Amino acid sequence: MSKASIQELLKADVHFGHLSRKWCNHMAPYIYMEKDGIHIIDLYKTSVKLQEACKAIEGIVASGKKMLFVATKKQAREIVAETSEKNNMPYVTERWLGGLLTNFVTIRKAARKLNTIERKKKSGAYDSISKKELLMVDRAKAKLERNIGSIADMTRLPAAIFIVDIFRESIALREAQKLNIPIFAMVDTNSDPREVDYAIPANDDSSKSIAIIFKYLSEAMAEGLSSRKAEREKQKSEVKEKNQPEEATIIEKET
Repeated sequence: MSKASIQELLKADVHFGHLSRKWCNHMAPYIYMEKDGIHIIDLYKTSVKLQEACKAIEGIVASGKKMLFVATKKQAREIVAETSEKNNMPYVTERWLGGLLTNFVTIRKAARKLNTIERKKKSGAYDSISKKELLMVDRAKAKLERNIGSIADMTRLPAAIFIVDIFRESIALREAQKLNIPIFAMVDTNSDPREVDYAIPANDDSSKSIAIIFKYLSEAMAEGLSSRKAEREKQKSEVKEKNQPEEATIIEKET
């Protein structure tokens, strides 16, 4: 797993924090200086924290578990959705549904309803209903897809959650904390890094900054998936060898 260079992070504007008057004092260890009324993030610490987060994420993915990615701000939506889909991970880029984690049973019911509608449409079960009824079904499907389409395949609570901007996604943050779900996050200078388990000090308002962070997160997930695949193939090979009698034993019995 490659390490982000300071020059690369600098070029992506990862170092730009918020106005100094809007800062959280617990971010002080991650702030390099103040310039023109704006806090500048220490990119050496960003690089270290990013590598720590990536290593932990690689381990989670390698164990076969899922992570939930949350980012509803427009600068992050496309980046987060693309990265999550590429690595087969659930994500939320529209409105966070209150109780998505703490009332997961209800969310699963909605997901099953969406899956049922999709299955019936494919099978032609709705072919005989009226246009008005079909319109109602399509509207219900569209609403469910908008709200939970990206998490429809999440059959259990995620092993961890990654949040872009914990200040904005405070409800998601609180739900994860309540359930003791490990929290990874991009944390800007206006947020409290103590709120999460793996804080990556970074500009969470710039699409360039978000993109470079997710580039490394994606690499970590890809390596985790690769390790998972290799381990499963190894296990299959060992089982096959165990169930296959050795040639020496067969020859010995024949003699």
